[in-house]
Amino acid sequence: MQTIISPLLVSHRLSLAPPVPRLLNNYHHRAPTSIRLSSHRSTNSLRLFSSTVVAAAAAAAAASRDSEMATEDVQDPRIAKIASSIRVIPDFPKPGIMFQDITTLLLDTEAFKDTIALFVERYKDKDISVVAGVEARGFIFGPPIALAIGAKFVPMRKPKKLPGKVISEEYSLEYGTDKIEMHVGAVEPGERAIIIDDLIATGGTLAAAIRLLERVGVKIVECACVIELPELKGKDKLGETPLFVLVSSA
Repeated sequence: MQTIISPLLVSHRLSLAPPVPRLLNNYHHRAPTSIRLSSHRSTNSLRLFSSTVVAAAAAAAAASRDSEMATEDVQDPRIAKIASSIRVIPDFPKPGIMFQDITTLLLDTEAFKDTIALFVERYKDKDISVVAGVEARGFIFGPPIALAIGAKFVPMRKPKKLPGKVISEEYSLEYGTDKIEMHVGAVEPGERAIIIDDLIATGGTLAAAIRLLERVGVKIVECACVIELPELKGKDKLGETPLFVLVSSA
């Protein structure tokens, strides 16, 4: 499971942390000065070292593909602005919950614009034809992203909200189950999609959205959220689908 985020310090606020170090950029080989090798052993050692570097490079490239962190996003001052615009409300909707309130982000026109811009910059050249937004806050961020990258917006709704024929997928809640639905014919097999929501917590809704789209032959490129609550381990439910988030709250 790939997660691409701007990690934050563990606290009850939103903040930034430095980017994940890259293997080759931090690898420095220094030959020991107190040991002399024969010509034969030196050649073998150099071959071994060369093979090790090649293997390390391949591993680094794979790691970069599988767990790439966009350095420009981590260092981008827009991230700090977005993080600081999100209000945390304790004990809502019930005691013990630290609610991440994005309405304050929406009131900040610069932070809202930057949020959309960061997603658009990430997906504009990835041949995305579908932006699927999860009810309800995915409907806030999804449409402007879809318009900007030239994709259609597909609402993923709760049961009995869509008027036409629907296809649905069930997922588990803490107590009981729920469903997510979309219109039949909204997407076509072979289309490439991203799934947008404001926040990933336990991951159940996003996982259901992935299953629903994959059932009709859509390729899920990535799930994208503004906020992640990493302590709830929601990304673990997404299987092999990558997750991209702007800020992480703890």
